[in-house]
Amino acid sequence: MSSAVDVSEATFERDVIKQSHETPVVVDFWAAWCAPCRALGPVLEKLAAEDQGEWRLAKVDVDSNQSLAGAFGVQGIPAVKGFKDGRVVAEFTGALPESQVREWLSRLRPSPGDRVFAEGREAERRGDLEGAAAAYRRALELEPGHADARSALATVELLVRAKPGDEAALRERLAADPADVDATTSMADLRAAAGDFGEAFSILLEGVRQTSGDDRERVRKHLVGLLDALPPDDPRAMSARRALSLALY
Repeated sequence: MSSAVDVSEATFERDVIKQSHETPVVVDFWAAWCAPCRALGPVLEKLAAEDQGEWRLAKVDVDSNQSLAGAFGVQGIPAVKGFKDGRVVAEFTGALPESQVREWLSRLRPSPGDRVFAEGREAERRGDLEGAAAAYRRALELEPGHADARSALATVELLVRAKPGDEAALRERLAADPADVDATTSMADLRAAAGDFGEAFSILLEGVRQTSGDDRERVRKHLVGLLDALPPDDPRAMSARRALSLALY
């Protein structure tokens, strides 16, 4: 059974772009008349089978899919492009020896942090939030810059903290004492868990303004931790970071 899937212009979005958000996809742009393509193809299929799903191999016949070849700047074949998270992250042209293809693939294979991160995702799917959090922490120990693990950990920790509560009672506490740190952080967690990060950040920013000393630091750290649950370029996160800087200085 072939370890490759034939991809066309109609299926490229599904089988390459979307799939690459889950598993790296190696796209082999080839043609039947191309002798180097016929030499490289079996090497790629062999390595895909060896790696047992750590990446997927997709083949694009350039004669039948000229628009795809043009869209990705294919000028000579075989042209091989590695996709992660919907974009090309590595590529080469020509029939490289197997040893060089193996070396090239090392850029696409999951890192140790990626593998532990995947364990966390699986635990999360099972509803084991504590197990997921532990896996994400291990991933960050292995790779402190693992952005997906950092974001996933912040989200899971939020869900663990945000126990169902009486929002009306928390709002009453904040109205009576705007410097109530416990009410501030609990209310922010409830709103963030409900998807309203804008209000969550507003509550925490007001808490920063109303407190001082250790209490202020607790609220600040809570806000910074909550920011990790959103992508850095999320407008809500960017606005909250600017507002926090102004509130502190």
